Amino acid sequence: MANDKMMAQIRGKGGFIAALDQSGGSTPGALRQYGIAESAYSGDAEMFKLVHEMRVRIISAPAFTGAKVIGAILFEATMDGLAHNKAVPAYLWEERGVVPFLKVDKGLETEANGVSLLKPIPGLDALLDRAVALGVFGTKMRSVINLASKTGIAAVVEQQFDIGAQIGRHGLVPIIEPEVSIKSLDKAAAEAILLAELTKQLDGLTEGRRVMLKLTIPEVTDLYAPLVAHKGVARVVALSGGYSRAEACERLAAQHGVVASFSRALAEGLQHSMSDAEFNARLAQSIDEIYRASVEKV
Repeated sequence: MANDKMMAQIRGKGGFIAALDQSGGSTPGALRQYGIAESAYSGDAEMFKLVHEMRVRIISAPAFTGAKVIGAILFEATMDGLAHNKAVPAYLWEERGVVPFLKVDKGLETEANGVSLLKPIPGLDALLDRAVALGVFGTKMRSVINLASKTGIAAVVEQQFDIGAQIGRHGLVPIIEPEVSIKSLDKAAAEAILLAELTKQLDGLTEGRRVMLKLTIPEVTDLYAPLVAHKGVARVVALSGGYSRAEACERLAAQHGVVASFSRALAEGLQHSMSDAEFNARLAQSIDEIYRASVEKV
């Protein structure tokens, strides 16, 4: 079964997960980083067409294969789109050996109690049914933690696991992402609270259920080692969180059992104007650097 093969790859294979899931709010920034100014397009349709072309260029590059990239997180429109006349999730798995995931959240609530909870996700069950039909393996949803607020962090984690249970009922593996802001003035304290709250929720999972965790690289080396070892966790991955690729990789290399799931850091240096040879060489260099930080620990 494809799902069993995907699970084996996600749980055990060396490599990292590419995050190609910028949505409406973050797409202009992703295109700017790629060298396409906002004046170059008008309206969402043109913007999403350009970002889809960028993503297809990335996933079609020679280095973007399951040898080093074990999974890729997609935006909904990317999941629904085509790559070389094939549905993107099928192209990723069948042609590239990369496990497809889907970003399902609709953004963040206004910050309260030191955190930003997920906005409601209307039509989630229908979206999950569509994802299953397209061969998607799992999902991702991102909340943000700014302060070491026990009640705020507990609320973030509880909401993530509640929605994760809904996702799990569709046979999909949720990536739980409670991002601690790298700008937080009490990042280490927030991370200690987060570890306790995640452990509490993981200990309460039904036997046989697994989730993935996507976490900010912690201030304390190997803080999340107990989560890596937890029977309810398929894999712990790290977000780049605004660190440069070099700094994110350096920090990640010290975290045993944790692999990357980078977005900005993966696409850093890629330009729309590059020839395919230049683009592919630059992306291969990025993939190698992130792969090494994921599998070769200090």
